[in-house]
Amino acid sequence: MTSSVIGADAAASAPTNAGPSRTARRSGASAAWLGLVPFAAYVLLFLAVPTVLAIGSGFFDSDGAFTWHNLSALGDPVVLGTFGASAWLSLLTAVVGAVVGALVCYALLGLDPQGAVRQAVDAAAGVLAQFGGVMLAFAFIATIGVQGVITVTLRDELGIDIFSDGVWLYDLPGLILPYIYFQVPLMVITFMPALAALKPQWAEANLALGGTRASFWAHIGIPVLAPSFLASLLLLFANAFSSYATAAALASQGSQIVPLQIRAALASETVLGRENLAGALALGMIVVVGVVMALYSLIQRRAARWQA
Repeated sequence: MTSSVIGADAAASAPTNAGPSRTARRSGASAAWLGLVPFAAYVLLFLAVPTVLAIGSGFFDSDGAFTWHNLSALGDPVVLGTFGASAWLSLLTAVVGAVVGALVCYALLGLDPQGAVRQAVDAAAGVLAQFGGVMLAFAFIATIGVQGVITVTLRDELGIDIFSDGVWLYDLPGLILPYIYFQVPLMVITFMPALAALKPQWAEANLALGGTRASFWAHIGIPVLAPSFLASLLLLFANAFSSYATAAALASQGSQIVPLQIRAALASETVLGRENLAGALALGMIVVVGVVMALYSLIQRRAARWQA
């Protein structure tokens, strides 16, 4: 009898105890959502609104009338050639940056994560991955420009003229080295966590079963790291494809890649009334980068299973 009364009292008091707990959880969730408001406002103002305006402007002419003419320009051979050049430049620098960056990560794997060398490399990678624009262009002009330090030294001391076939630094090939410069540290940042997530137990199991270092990488390391490597490669491709500041500072003439062609459509003094063509070009870029980032998300989701 007493136990039944106690059970009834406990049952009656249970909702009362659960009520404040649910309320506290709701208030905590509300506070968390409020913390996202500044970031959401930033994304809305500086990403969503410009994207909508860029896409929308591609469907209107200079008088504000709806037209498909701007989008039809995406099939123009010149525009297609520009997209091809951007894709070629992005793929080349992404592959070189991914391979070199992966080798750097492998070299760092044997170092103490809290050691001075590892800390210095991680810090340098974080800084150099964001080093671009006018500063990077000036650095390359000062070193391998027509009157750059290295150019003059090679020409005067060794008789080697790196511009004997033309000044390639200010053309499409001249963008390869600057792009690789910031692609390699970006690869170090994105790929190092995946490489560090390789479990020592896997190597021990491989040795216990009579395997070698080569068999470990062939049957365990490379298959496990392949999704992360491909995801990082796609991220590097998107990064190069959308880069503008460095190319704009180096290539002041011409529109060899899509971002420079968008600039020409907006600021050209010889081709008037085609400003909305920039919106169509931006739409093409958004589609390309969107497809690449969707593939990146799918591959990264698969890679995350091995990093748990």
